[in-house]
Amino acid sequence: MQRPIVGIIGNSHMITDTYHVHAGGYYCSHAISKAANCTPVIIPTDPDLVGIEELMTHFDGFLFTGGRPNVHPEEYGHEPTEAHGTFDRARDKVTLPLIRALTERGQPYFGICRGFQEVNVAYGGTLHPEIRDLPGRMNHRMPPDGTLDEIFELRQTVTFTEGGVFHRLLGETRVRTNTLHGQGILEPGNRIVIDGTAEDGTPEAIHVDGAPGFTLSVQWHPEFNADKDPVSVKLFGAFGDAVRAWAGEHKHPVLRSA
Repeated sequence: MQRPIVGIIGNSHMITDTYHVHAGGYYCSHAISKAANCTPVIIPTDPDLVGIEELMTHFDGFLFTGGRPNVHPEEYGHEPTEAHGTFDRARDKVTLPLIRALTERGQPYFGICRGFQEVNVAYGGTLHPEIRDLPGRMNHRMPPDGTLDEIFELRQTVTFTEGGVFHRLLGETRVRTNTLHGQGILEPGNRIVIDGTAEDGTPEAIHVDGAPGFTLSVQWHPEFNADKDPVSVKLFGAFGDAVRAWAGEHKHPVLRSA
């Protein structure tokens, strides 16, 4: 049986400062294939190369990934500063309208890190460039050195709303996760429900209120060890189930002609 196809949002990157590529992390592809049981395909996220409608037609679901470039602060009415880091305006022009269109259509997507932040911005929310600078907040940035296991160490507790979407899905109100981000939600968007927070109050799990489909997003990186970490297994498993349900009801032309 052919697996449904998940479009993985690619990031713009320069190889040796000369060759332009669109790339995606191995762990994201691995998570979609092994934990969600779908076929992963990286999307060149540039409005000159792809259109919103064609993406929604040819893919069954979408993974909005993390990435070093941040959402440009002009997208949420703030002035850019050095603290905001680097940007990928081409990705902004694709992901923000795509998120809104997917939500209204009920087509499933899963947001991670920058993707989590994109979902908030898509609905009018704002971001803070350095969460650790806010009073009482911890340093959520990745450790500067160490092995992958040390970088992705489970070093924070996320608490979910009792009876909320994440609690019902995971069967727990508190889980341990990694944390590897500098920016974070300052003000939630109009329809954004903050359903989980870290010990210091930083939003870590959200969904879109009233959405007819899967819109879960998390600030941490569940793609690492996704087919073994119990939290990641449930998150990607539920996402895969949602994508399969969508694909079953909306056969796109590639599957129909196979």
